[in-house]
Amino acid sequence: MITEQLAVSLTREEIEYARRFLGREPNALEWAMIDAEWSEHCSYKSSRLLLKQLPTQGEHVLIGPGYDSGVLDIGEGCVLTAHIESHNHPSAIDPYGGAATGIGGVIRDILCMGTRPIALLDSLRFGRIENSFHSKWLLKNVVRGIADYGNCIGVPTVGGEIEFDECFERNCLVDVVCLGVGPRENLVLARASRPGDKAVLVGGSTGRDGIHGVTFASRVLTEDSEQDRPAVQIPDPFMKKLIIEATLEAVSTGFVHGLKDLGGGGLTCAISEMASKGGRGIEIDVSKVHVREKDMDPIEIMISESQERMMFIVENGREEVVFEIFGKYEIPYAEIGEVTDSDPPEIIVKNAGKEIARLPAEFLANAPAMRRRTKRPNFHGEKPPARLLKDKLDKILIRLLSTPDIAGKEWVFSQYDHEVGIRTVVKPSQGDAAVLRLPNGKFVAVTTDGNSTYCYLDPYRGAASCIAEACRNVAAVGAKPVAMLDHCQFGDPNNPEVFWAFTQTVAGMAEFCNAIALPCIGGKVSFYNEDGETGKAIKPSPVIVVIGLIEKDDPITTMGLKDLGEAIIAVGKTKLDMGGSKYYRLLGITGDPPPSIDLDLERCTLNAVLSCIKRGYVASCHDCSSGGLAIALAEMCILGNVGARIDLGKVPSAKMTVGELLFSESNARFVIATKQEEEVLNILGEQGVPRASVGEVGADSLQFLSNSTKIHCRLDEMKDAYFRSIERLVED
Repeated sequence: MITEQLAVSLTREEIEYARRFLGREPNALEWAMIDAEWSEHCSYKSSRLLLKQLPTQGEHVLIGPGYDSGVLDIGEGCVLTAHIESHNHPSAIDPYGGAATGIGGVIRDILCMGTRPIALLDSLRFGRIENSFHSKWLLKNVVRGIADYGNCIGVPTVGGEIEFDECFERNCLVDVVCLGVGPRENLVLARASRPGDKAVLVGGSTGRDGIHGVTFASRVLTEDSEQDRPAVQIPDPFMKKLIIEATLEAVSTGFVHGLKDLGGGGLTCAISEMASKGGRGIEIDVSKVHVREKDMDPIEIMISESQERMMFIVENGREEVVFEIFGKYEIPYAEIGEVTDSDPPEIIVKNAGKEIARLPAEFLANAPAMRRRTKRPNFHGEKPPARLLKDKLDKILIRLLSTPDIAGKEWVFSQYDHEVGIRTVVKPSQGDAAVLRLPNGKFVAVTTDGNSTYCYLDPYRGAASCIAEACRNVAAVGAKPVAMLDHCQFGDPNNPEVFWAFTQTVAGMAEFCNAIALPCIGGKVSFYNEDGETGKAIKPSPVIVVIGLIEKDDPITTMGLKDLGEAIIAVGKTKLDMGGSKYYRLLGITGDPPPSIDLDLERCTLNAVLSCIKRGYVASCHDCSSGGLAIALAEMCILGNVGARIDLGKVPSAKMTVGELLFSESNARFVIATKQEEEVLNILGEQGVPRASVGEVGADSLQFLSNSTKIHCRLDEMKDAYFRSIERLVED
């Protein structure tokens, strides 16, 4: 039956709903269009009701979720745009092309707001590269795809993070974040609201690559997924560079009234969503689309996801001004239709003047929401032993520094150009967040964070912890958190246990964001990340992006220790928060909930640390999270190329063993190095934040002293473990 072939992502209920709403049987093209737009990837039909819990309003927010990018007003007539995208399924099949086109897509999301892309970050998840050739192959080629594409178009990759876990062996996760800037007056939205305006398709030709890309991303991967390779798009970074410059110049004319990239769902989703948001119809003729291959039929043209394409809505009568710009850059373009005032607004598709599809714009662009069942998993983790290892903690510290999750990512970052555009102030690994200079003299800080182990053990608490860590990372460089993006990645939502984890994740994110008044300005949801052969889903894997602003004359803080003799202050109380810790993972222990969250303490700690930095009292600052106090101090020593001496007896903490004190991953903690010890302690005390001066910078080793033991790690030994581990594993 034609429906079975062309509506592969639709449920029986959705098929019947479409028939009832239209009062007829859709034709083959219409079914293909409905299938693309109603796919999970495009419609958020399983998630959008829950996502309404997230706050979306804030002091700087101009545009929140719902458009291709969130938009922040950063003052002086400037806006900052931000978006996160994933290309998980394509990257699992073709890691180089999948990662490259993921970057291409997120850059178009920034560009179609009329802003210039200025920075990229990548958040990656792979299987254990210590014992998997497949995961090594994925890592190498994903990184190469990101590097080649970003370097070719001249947009720096300034940060990111990588996590390794067995659950990502078959389903690697490739998330890419992009920031953009531009004049507020040039802001363009993806909508068609003026009848008579022309629909102009710009950029690369339309081919058969990417067909059924969104439906491919809306189902579970199986051994047969290699046959879906044509669903992976083909990147063309050189065309993208031309499109960036031509688009920005065209927008500056004032004659571009609507703009949207052709990403998931291709031409179908671009025109239906622009029409729906603008309250108008759009009529196009597919015979006018410039195609790459012979004998492409209308269905292929309408759902192809070929890369490097943009849909412009151009003012009627001003087309030639805009076309002249496209000609200057030698970019292909075609006027394929126009905005109509049909009532109700409709999407009309013609082929050489003959109508071949007609669907209501609102119907097509807004799939019916789904309410899925939930069931709490009956999870019982292994209980930790009564007492953990107390000896040879120096060796455990070195081993932790060499684990892929913690080890330095220079092997990755060295392949990226992170300075092109001369905006990058804090580069990868120099601080907890990347920092870039903005056109108005201010600075933006941005970071990505996630922890699938936390979210597996407790998705509610784990998701909140991810946002908490991202906020601390931004604060550690001196930036006030002003907005966040989220990307929620899970297995099959038809599984009630998977969907329960999703609901808990969203609830945890919402509680934290509401508590600290942090608005969500956009995000993504990616389901069906599981192995179709074994039924094993990835762990719940929300990735959080937090954006912070630094005023023109405020200090910017980095991580590495600076001068001998500076006091080291432990900020926050270390509690017995070992569940999901890197220490437990090293010892092969699962179970116990992840770190608890004290929302009031998180807010007070952020404010107090930012106050210290703003007054110029902080020489170095590092969030204390993954790997605990010991790893935080080791990283500060390594990056500052200097040692430190720490008295563990002075660290604010609950009663615990030395190993637990070193490697607990309690929230709301920082490590600060300062020459203004008394002033910092006073500011922290005024906010009610636990704090203590615990040591000083000095020597060529990291020493921890306690009543029962002395731990001593040489600087050269720590640097070798930290900097060379991933390179050794990948090149082995």
